[in-house]
Amino acid sequence: MTLEVLTIGRVGVDIYPNQAGVGLEDVTTFTKYLGGSATNVAVAAARHGRRSAVITRTGADPLGRFVHRALTGYGVDDRFVSAVDGLATPVTLCEIFPPDDFPIYFYGRTPTAPDLQITAGELDLDAIRSAGIFWATVTGLCQEPSRTATLEALEARGKNGITVLDLDWRPMFWESREAARPIIQEALRHVTHAVGNLDEAETAVGARDPHAAAKALREQHGVDVAVVKQGPKGVLAVDDTGEHEVAPILVDVLNGLGAGDAFGGALCHGLLAGWPLDRATRFANAAGAIVATRLACSDAMPTTAEVAAFLGDADAR
Repeated sequence: MTLEVLTIGRVGVDIYPNQAGVGLEDVTTFTKYLGGSATNVAVAAARHGRRSAVITRTGADPLGRFVHRALTGYGVDDRFVSAVDGLATPVTLCEIFPPDDFPIYFYGRTPTAPDLQITAGELDLDAIRSAGIFWATVTGLCQEPSRTATLEALEARGKNGITVLDLDWRPMFWESREAARPIIQEALRHVTHAVGNLDEAETAVGARDPHAAAKALREQHGVDVAVVKQGPKGVLAVDDTGEHEVAPILVDVLNGLGAGDAFGGALCHGLLAGWPLDRATRFANAAGAIVATRLACSDAMPTTAEVAAFLGDADAR
């Protein structure tokens, strides 16, 4: 069947501490989860009943086998996940200092990682063109051959349907903001929607003010819909109907690392449902808030019913 959400980009295994408020040197137990931004978005969309898949690569190792098993367990199609000989599936550790300090440590991503070895020749362009939403990430642009593969996928997509660039700025993967900006802007030419936080928007267009960044994304780079997440100040979403401000939701944060990916998968659900942008953004914001109260990323993604109950909105189902 035609996929409703197809993502491309990072995958890994999250090794998260079961103790909050202490450094990794003092943590005694950890739990293993599926991770990686593009992968988490596919999982989040699947939690809302959407047919989803991810284009990525793992190591030819036990953790790579875990990725396949976890994906299928979440209902995500793993047909576009392949192994790279000689490279290990990356792992990610974090420290948890609520409410707003979550240092993250990537292992097995230098000098490269399997998901940065995606090549243009292995892409199923028919699947990319036909998906209801195609979701690419800035991390996938940080290195060859993934950069060329991502750009060729976006060009082949040709802004068909909903094509999203997750601004997903991770400074440790790039030489500088200035080096990243022209590559990000090349990708923006091919997308209909751009989603990112204030820091990511600044990297993409050089403007940190959310209104200025959204205006630049739309008027200078041809994006139809700009969504700028402002953390404790809520979300600004802009389309042809105007600016939509979504108020923040106050929760007791445990781990904020998966909230953006939950937002992405829920936003995909709302857009596919044909909801107005303000309603889709409100729903996505609630999904992100829910995940911020939980430890994991992929395993924490809420169902549509959970988000609807959280909002007290039966129509959100």
